[in-house]
Amino acid sequence: MNYSDCTMCPNLCHVDRTSGKKGYCGQSSKIQVAWAGLHKGEEPPLVGENGSGMIFFCGCPLHCQYCQNYQISGISPADYYEGKTVSEKELSQMMLSLQDFGAASINLVTGTHYIPSIINAIKMAKEEGLKLPIVWNSSGFENVSALREIDPFIDLYLMDVKTLSSSVAKKFCRTEKYAQAIVPVMKFLKTRHKKTSLEKPFSGTLVRHLVFPGCISETAEFLHWYADNFKDNCLLSLMVQFVPPKENPGFEKISSSDYQMLLDLLDTLNIDGFVQETSDNEILWIPDFRRENPFPEGFAKVLPFFQSL
Repeated sequence: MNYSDCTMCPNLCHVDRTSGKKGYCGQSSKIQVAWAGLHKGEEPPLVGENGSGMIFFCGCPLHCQYCQNYQISGISPADYYEGKTVSEKELSQMMLSLQDFGAASINLVTGTHYIPSIINAIKMAKEEGLKLPIVWNSSGFENVSALREIDPFIDLYLMDVKTLSSSVAKKFCRTEKYAQAIVPVMKFLKTRHKKTSLEKPFSGTLVRHLVFPGCISETAEFLHWYADNFKDNCLLSLMVQFVPPKENPGFEKISSSDYQMLLDLLDTLNIDGFVQETSDNEILWIPDFRRENPFPEGFAKVLPFFQSL
């Protein structure tokens, strides 16, 4: 994996990002970090007492139409927030500072397009005393070859499986490729661990699946596929609070009957993990990265070292 002929994601841009050119991810070889700090909005075992140590990278290989992180993913140029440009050394110091700040883990959010730099930063941080488990928090739109490169440094994969349907992927992820790309990724992750455990030190794979509006049958299909292939190796986090980042009256919350149907199906299929509760306050979870704390009050704290950069 390198920046001079970039093939880190399924888009296979072959762009020389070292020249300043940007790939489909919207990034050159310079590392851009949008935010770093403690965040309590992840699954309970990841946050511990103080929160997960989040590092949000700018850019994304996948341009989902309703991305909640649209300000930093690059899908909305008018709203783009470029964060801070950091060196590999500064990225490693960020990890160490999160450890000193009381983080339960180092949570790397959408780092696919920065894999070479992240590997170097983790190496440097470990040489200076980093002990926390490393979480790879990803959309699932990955190349297996890239995952093999970073795999020795990852303790837990927090991996989206957005859909297995090409039509749903085209509508919500803006590319049919997603439905094909996620299958080999999951097969690769299945080979890593016989059983995922979130006991400390946790390891393995936690699969996130968000129910898209009007796609309850596709979610049911996914759950059957997951149960048949991965429930003995992974844990599932089922999320039901789809919220478009900007007002869109065409989307409605999941109905109580559909929600109960999914709960019953999880029970029938004997799937272990977490289920998001329904709420009327979903809009609060849309982050605003232009603020010092992009998240709901009380759920996050900015890393002082990141502020100082």
